[in-house]
Amino acid sequence: MWNSTPLNVADYRELARRRLPSMVFDYLEGGAEDEKGLAHNREVFDGLRLKPKRLVDVSQRDVSSTLFGRAHAMPLLIGPTGLNGALWPQGDLALARAAARAGIPFVLSTASNLSIEDVARQCDGELWFQLYVVHRTLAEQMVERALAAGYTTLVLTTDVGVNGYRERDLRNAFKMPMSYTPRVMLDGCLHPRWSLDLLRHGMPALANFVSSEAPSLEVQAALMSRQMDASFDWQALRWLRDKWPHVLLVKGLLDDGDAARCIALGVDGVILSNHGGRQLDGAISPIEVLAQTAASVDAPVLVDSGFRRGADIVKALCLGADAVLLGRATLYGLAARGEAGVDDVLRLLKADIDRTLAQIGCPSVAQLSADYLHLPPSNPRPRASTPASSSLELASH
Repeated sequence: MWNSTPLNVADYRELARRRLPSMVFDYLEGGAEDEKGLAHNREVFDGLRLKPKRLVDVSQRDVSSTLFGRAHAMPLLIGPTGLNGALWPQGDLALARAAARAGIPFVLSTASNLSIEDVARQCDGELWFQLYVVHRTLAEQMVERALAAGYTTLVLTTDVGVNGYRERDLRNAFKMPMSYTPRVMLDGCLHPRWSLDLLRHGMPALANFVSSEAPSLEVQAALMSRQMDASFDWQALRWLRDKWPHVLLVKGLLDDGDAARCIALGVDGVILSNHGGRQLDGAISPIEVLAQTAASVDAPVLVDSGFRRGADIVKALCLGADAVLLGRATLYGLAARGEAGVDDVLRLLKADIDRTLAQIGCPSVAQLSADYLHLPPSNPRPRASTPASSSLELASH
């Protein structure tokens, strides 16, 4: 029988399912349309098998890394996710503080329930900001706010020209603020711990929108509809590059040509992602284009979507990823046990990475390469490890 001591991310998923009302868990768990993309994100890892090397001294192992000149305790980030306050009170702050303790960056979403400034004031870790372009004027304001608040990196998300067709949310009529229908109230009564937290702390709001000035009727209309700017194109990316003086990443890419074009325009790195299966149900997994993209661009390549085990992370690093962003994995910990749950998920994943290194005969994540994978014949060869002289090196990755 499954016990209450979580041993892995799947155990935290079960604890989250028990604590959350069904409509909130569906928001966390769900994907687009038939949710085949969700399943595919996990299935691709099964097609990659690890190929251990023997008679290697692995008595000491190093999982630390360096990205954009900053040292991190492991090649992970907590990626941007919205409406975290629906999972746990002040969920964004809990995630940011857990990331700081773990020695990794936290990426705050535009759709956060705490503002850019509030998170920066209450957390001393490395903070990145993820930008949804709802309206150019509003986007410019948010970029300026993130810069003033000390965020080190800007992440532009490009795969939400229109909102994904998430049928679970549509059937549940899930939205913020919630509508107190009889069904919602009954679901809340059946999950009293979550409901009491909501009563104590109030309904979460989209804090970055609430605190923003909306000087024109056009901007106000965009805010009310929550529709993204579907006209944002390569010329607009040049505009954003000029506006942001620090590290700029583009997230949501699944094509190596797009990645190369981003780097040619002055972007500092790319994040391969299919939005965790929440946008286009028929999209490929980023793992399927990771090796080809990493071989095509001379810049850091990060990846997300579907990571649940340390072995998944090791496989991505072998394929050429410089770091992995976590989404649902850390949200399960948050939804189950708040900040302590996030701490524990990160602890479990770090231990899992370390254990996998020992099992495959690799003393450091810096030495991971395709030599540790059994690749199907059709897979392209990942790029070689970044030379030690490069400023973009993952020093222990």
